[in-house]
Amino acid sequence: MSDTAPIALTGGTGFVGQAVLDTAAGRNLPIAALARRIPLDDTRAERWIGGDLGNVDALTDLVGGARALVHVAGLTNTPDSAQFSEVNVTGTQNVIDAVKAAGVKRLVFVSSLSARKPELSAYGSSKAAAEELVQTSGLDWTIVRPPGVYGPRDVDYFEMFRTAKLGFVPLPPRGASSIIHADDLSRLLLDLVDGQPALVRKKIFEPDDGREGGWSHKELAAAIGRAVGRRVVAPHLPATLLSFAASADKLLRGSRAKLTQDRVGYMCHPNWVARFDRKVPAAIWQPQIAGEEGLATTAAWYRAQGWL
Repeated sequence: MSDTAPIALTGGTGFVGQAVLDTAAGRNLPIAALARRIPLDDTRAERWIGGDLGNVDALTDLVGGARALVHVAGLTNTPDSAQFSEVNVTGTQNVIDAVKAAGVKRLVFVSSLSARKPELSAYGSSKAAAEELVQTSGLDWTIVRPPGVYGPRDVDYFEMFRTAKLGFVPLPPRGASSIIHADDLSRLLLDLVDGQPALVRKKIFEPDDGREGGWSHKELAAAIGRAVGRRVVAPHLPATLLSFAASADKLLRGSRAKLTQDRVGYMCHPNWVARFDRKVPAAIWQPQIAGEEGLATTAAWYRAQGWL
């Protein structure tokens, strides 16, 4: 397939998908993007295709004439854990079927660090199952397991920024995690499309912001506090209290709940640090946005948008 052929992208209107579109536009890369609702005024994609991962016709249209597919779309949070399998597993199989039928060979799949411990959450289990489908697909695949992704437009980490502005950041039990800015992740996903085959094909990568050992929960809370100009109190909450809070959030916000029982299982694991042996080769990609810098610019974006 010609290098001028478009790269197909699922999840074009999502948080990470929009970062990919920004990066692609900066590189003048043509993108065909899938979205449940087509944004009429968004010209970053050469073509927009309306549909979701269950729409076989839309997926066929998406990958027609593409040289690769970057599969970002997925369900990350829902009060109904059964939906994870429908979207993340069945949806990924639909993507694989469409890609193979179109003769497209290259697939870059966005998974999650949670796939390392599928027993902890339905989300992680669905991502692990999707990874298995990708690895046995016969395609030229690369799997990316991002840690916590933050940056402009993000609504998940925003909860920590919002409470930090009030001087309080509740934390799960003690542990550490890695983070990555959405712009760095988007660069990686596009770099992998044409990356040197011997270095990227049939590999699983765990990228991060370059901070060795990741961030302890306390360190991250303090850094977010600095980003919003506040010294924060950040107590570690026991799993039982987080579970109670998840039940309360479901009662208060229903399907819009941010803290779910499934997330509690994931959050209470002590180690979500990207592993050194899954590091992306430096010849392919390196992070450009350190955590302190990225958190500060993200806070500035939230303020500019009136979120903080």
